[in-house]
Amino acid sequence: MGFKIDFLDHVAIRVQDMEASAAWYEKVLGLKRYQLPQWGDYPIFMLAGTSGIALFPADTKDPLVDRTSRNVKIDHFAFHVGRDAFESAQQHYESLGQEFQFQDHHYFHSIYTKDPDGHTVELTTLLVDPEDFYRD
Repeated sequence: MGFKIDFLDHVAIRVQDMEASAAWYEKVLGLKRYQLPQWGDYPIFMLAGTSGIALFPADTKDPLVDRTSRNVKIDHFAFHVGRDAFESAQQHYESLGQEFQFQDHHYFHSIYTKDPDGHTVELTTLLVDPEDFYRD
């Protein structure tokens, strides 16, 4: 193929209130804000290490998209956490009053929540040895 992807860098999402969304991702998920002067007002990157999300302002004059649709769209995005962090995240969500849903995906456990704009955010943890799951 000639090249290899190292990792997912970011997912770009449109939000109604840039500051409120940045604050939510910092408070709820602990993501670090990166906003460089050369970029102007946007994007605002919210990162865990070297991957995360990029916040862009929504154009609220455009037609609304049906958020319940399962047609072509980004359904959700997920951040991987270790097992201990997964348990801590649930306690953190509960302390914030942040609603979430738990799902057992056999090899993974996940919790799902909504950000201020209704984007579905997943935290997931692997239950088996990574070498057994991520085989070539």
